[in-house]
Amino acid sequence: MYSVIITAITVLGGTGAWRYYEKRALSKERDDEFIRHDCKDRISKLEGLLEAAGREKDELRGMILTLTREVAALSVKVEYLTKENEELHKKTRPAKKQING
Repeated sequence: MYSVIITAITVLGGTGAWRYYEKRALSKERDDEFIRHDCKDRISKLEGLLEAAGREKDELRGMILTLTREVAALSVKVEYLTKENEELHKKTRPAKKQING
């Protein structure tokens, strides 16, 4: 009689333990699946952001090159206008001295 009860408890306990470990494994598998999908989503978002940042960087690089060319052209103009202004001052000073003198 005791052996039957002990056997029944062992079988039921073994079945219960088996179900527990089975549920635990399924739960772990679901968690792993969730993490995997979450990581895939995050990677996709990061790839999109990286591509957008690359395009923006290329646009900014183009703008910098354009602005550099414009600054160089303006520097040449300023240099030319400065020389022309000095020449005009030299020409007008002797004329003023003759008028005043």
